[in-house]
Amino acid sequence: MTPCTKLVCACLSGLEMDNDQQSKDSSDRFDLLSEDGKNRKSVVCQRCGSKVLCPGMAVFAEKELVLPSMRKKSNLSTTEGSADGDTLTAHWLVDDMYTFENVGFTKDVGRIKYLICADCEIGPIGWHCLDDKKSFYVALERVNHT
Repeated sequence: MTPCTKLVCACLSGLEMDNDQQSKDSSDRFDLLSEDGKNRKSVVCQRCGSKVLCPGMAVFAEKELVLPSMRKKSNLSTTEGSADGDTLTAHWLVDDMYTFENVGFTKDVGRIKYLICADCEIGPIGWHCLDDKKSFYVALERVNHT
């Protein structure tokens, strides 16, 4: 394992995982990343299981992005920051929109388009700034890996 891969794996081990993933051995988290820094497993929708990305098609990237919450507004707490969304830092970075197997885009929100599952339309699972034609981010916390 390269030093860069070890650093990325350390970042991945700090992610909050859902209940199914928490029960897995912590070493399973390292299985998400290949030696060249790409996704080792398929990236799938948490809700319907549709494939978003095939293995080896995205690189791990750390970038602080705020994505609107996937919860209903009525379920949001009134604490500062939670009503606007979640700050996420671990993402899969894709440089071409045609790399995706199954992803949809919202209408423009300012200079941003949010990525959603094209089948069940849950999201946002990711983020794309219209100023940067080659950067599509999928939040690791908003998808599953199989």
